[in-house]
Parts: sequence; structure tokens; C-alpha cells
Amino acid sequence: MKSLDKKPSDSAKSGKKETAREAKKSSISREQALELLKKYNKEPFHIQHALTVEGVMRWFAKELGYGQEEEFWGITGLLHDIDFELYPEEHCKKAPELLREAGVGEDMIYAVCSHGYGICSEEEPKLEMENVLFASDELTGLIWSCALMRPSKSTMDLEVKSLKKKFKDKRFAAGCSREIISQGAERLGWELDELFDKTIRAMRSCEAAVAEAMEK
Repeated sequence: MKSLDKKPSDSAKSGKKETAREAKKSSISREQALELLKKYNKEPFHIQHALTVEGVMRWFAKELGYGQEEEFWGITGLLHDIDFELYPEEHCKKAPELLREAGVGEDMIYAVCSHGYGICSEEEPKLEMENVLFASDELTGLIWSCALMRPSKSTMDLEVKSLKKKFKDKRFAAGCSREIISQGAERLGWELDELFDKTIRAMRSCEAAVAEAMEK
């Protein structure tokens, strides 16, 4: 199980609204990003996870008032594990090289690496987008594991109370660190229930699209 020994600094917590800044834009297109992802990732599980986190990040961008940055948030989610399949021992360390070669901007590279903060990266999440990625990445795995246990095998009828029960059972989906998820909620200034509810709704929003993409 992953461990996390770094607490969020006061400046990194996202409970407070960010100061006004220019909307972030991706330096590569979504099509280019997907091609890049598939260049280094072949396992269906990794592709599905990347597509799911992309969809979740797009939902959060719109939900939290960053609609103009939806593409940036989504592509960051799509590429967040770019190096994990081929370079698991260099996760978040090999990523900058792979991303720079493809023309990805430094702000997105930082965001990608920050999701591994305290685990395999020194880059601390600072922006709200970076903290959302940090919090939701691990949680999407737990939610999907819960969904697969249901007759529907879907998030569409998964409720927070069911997720909470599985969250408390450390033997269930043991690879999904409860510590990281809890720290993610803290970084955002949210209660766990709020993070659970929002992330379930985010996954519902993209479940059909991800399934369709995986069938191609």
C-alpha cells in the first residue's frame, strides 16, 4: 500500500478561492494526448483508468467554476499516469521527459507530477486543479472496485453510504490508499462525504463514454 507522510501546507489547501489568474490552456490537443497515452500504455486497465480520470477532471472543472479550463484539466487527467506502465519505479520522475518530448507545457507537467506528492514526487499540489487530481486519482479506483461488486457493475446506482462501508474495510481494494484519499479531502478543505459524493457523480458523468471508448 502506498504511504503518505507529508501534510498539506496552509498555502496549498484549496478551501480558499484562488486569486484571479489567466485560464490555463493545453499546449497539445486531446487527440495528441490520447495518442501519447497509448504510445506508452497498452494495458486496458491503465487506458480505462486514464480515460476515467480525464472524465472526472472535466466534470470537476465545470462543477468548481473552471469551465474555461476543462480541456486543460481533462488532458492532465488523461496523462497523469503516462509513465506508470513502462516505468513504475520511476513514476512521476520519467513523466517530465516523456511529456516534454511531446510538447506538453511545464504547467501541465507540474500538475501531472504533483499527483504523486509525498509518494514518488516532491512537487506539491498548489492549485485547486492539482489538489482535485491528487484527491480523486486514488478514489476513482476505490469507487470503480465498489461498482464492480454491484449487480449493475456501474456507478449509476452507487451511493455514498455504500462507498463509506468499503472505505472503512481496509482489506477491500487494499491498493487504494485510504490515507491518500483522506489527505486529498483535507487538501481541498472538504469532508470525506463531500469528496465521495462529488467523485461518484463525476464518474457517473463519464462512465458511458469511457465504456464506449474501451470498446473501440
